[in-house]
Amino acid sequence: MVTAAQPATTSTFSPLTTWDGWQQFVDTPHAPAREADDQEWTLEQREDYHARFVVLKTPAMDAISTAVRRLLLLNRGQQGGARRGLIISGPATTGKTTAMQQLGRTVELADRRRHPNQDGRLPVLFITVPPSSTPKMLISEFARFLGLPALERMNQIQITNAVCELLCQMGTQLVLVDDVHLMDTRSRAGAETSDQLKYLGERIPATFVYSGIDVETSPLLTGVRGSQLAGRFKIVRNQPLRYGSPADKQIWHDLVHGMDSALRLRHHRPGTLVTHAAYLHARTGGRMGSLSHLIREAALVSLLDGTEKITKKLLEQIELDTAAEQRGRAPHRRRTPPQRQP
Repeated sequence: MVTAAQPATTSTFSPLTTWDGWQQFVDTPHAPAREADDQEWTLEQREDYHARFVVLKTPAMDAISTAVRRLLLLNRGQQGGARRGLIISGPATTGKTTAMQQLGRTVELADRRRHPNQDGRLPVLFITVPPSSTPKMLISEFARFLGLPALERMNQIQITNAVCELLCQMGTQLVLVDDVHLMDTRSRAGAETSDQLKYLGERIPATFVYSGIDVETSPLLTGVRGSQLAGRFKIVRNQPLRYGSPADKQIWHDLVHGMDSALRLRHHRPGTLVTHAAYLHARTGGRMGSLSHLIREAALVSLLDGTEKITKKLLEQIELDTAAEQRGRAPHRRRTPPQRQP
């Protein structure tokens, strides 16, 4: 029987694509939001709080959660064949990976409540597709998460059998695979890696959820392989949030208000961020990743300089990712007056 390495009890950072890292993520709740003027709450602790900050639910996250709950029920009685899955697709920095990770954390915590005091269970597995992946590289990511030893002495078939056997034994319900857009099925390696994922979906009695950038326009869903995948997976688009209709604005304002309420800055005036909601949308393009970056960095800067408040002037000084800056700060084109005809 194959056994995985047990999680080490260490404070050393481990990525979420390892058992240690994933368990650390699931077991670590967000720091409690104490009062900003609590003198026992040190500056370093408040910096840590604002660096991690809060994760707010978006409409897309609710849609993803609902879809996966239904798929888990649908696939629970499926003994073999084509289990149904979900693809989370959208532009970069819209929160796809965050949504996937929060989904996995929720499923794992629910499993622990249903199966208390049962060691050796692994309800959720989370990996990312390596760049220029081959089938062996992909299955090695599964094995690395599980802590399987001596991979260099095992071939692809041996690793695959060991992984599938172990995940079946450990009651894995949900397999999360991030960055699937990196599989270019137009290449031989990419096509074979896609086939490997399909094979794993048939061997492991779990619901598979993929995430990637604009997957529906990628080579992953083209050709014979793509048609098979499209026939088994539904797609949820994780789009940037809009700011057009009153309903769109209300959703955005609610999210900004949630961040505003979570701030613990001693000179912060409640509601300040909401007054700048339109500006925040213009700066971030409605992308939650960019919004989170902007607010967290502004909060940290205000802690470091002692002002402990976020102003529009401070927000203007924060530089975001290059794509967000190009969207939010594109220079207005000057209109050229029409030339008079001679």
